[in-house]
Amino acid sequence: MDVLDREARSRVMASVRSSGNRSTELAVIQVFRTNGVSGWRRKWPILGKPDFVWPRLKVALFIDGCFWHGCRYHCRLPATNKHYWIRKIVGNRARDRHICRELRKRGWRAVRVWEHEIKSPDRLVDKIRQSLAVH
Repeated sequence: MDVLDREARSRVMASVRSSGNRSTELAVIQVFRTNGVSGWRRKWPILGKPDFVWPRLKVALFIDGCFWHGCRYHCRLPATNKHYWIRKIVGNRARDRHICRELRKRGWRAVRVWEHEIKSPDRLVDKIRQSLAVH
């Protein structure tokens, strides 16, 4: 059972930010620097606001939070207001697919990484390097 009332829970969830999150983007920056992955930029002005972009290679990397994007292994819905959260996550996933399709039409390669993949830096770096090598 949630210890917060509906309004308080809504304020907490609304305060979660999509960038500068230490457990995602900042952790990936550290992995990139440690492993010599270079050429990336942040806050690049293209559709979907990817977390990292390699502009010359036209590669956009999105780091999907396990909760917000519905990871089948780690997404645990709150006990209250389940219908809202299901609609929200389904909508997020539909938006993700749309953005990837649109980027492909524009000549970009969209790469999606789950938040939990950051915990395996070697595998994460391999995945990124493979995506960059395709070009």
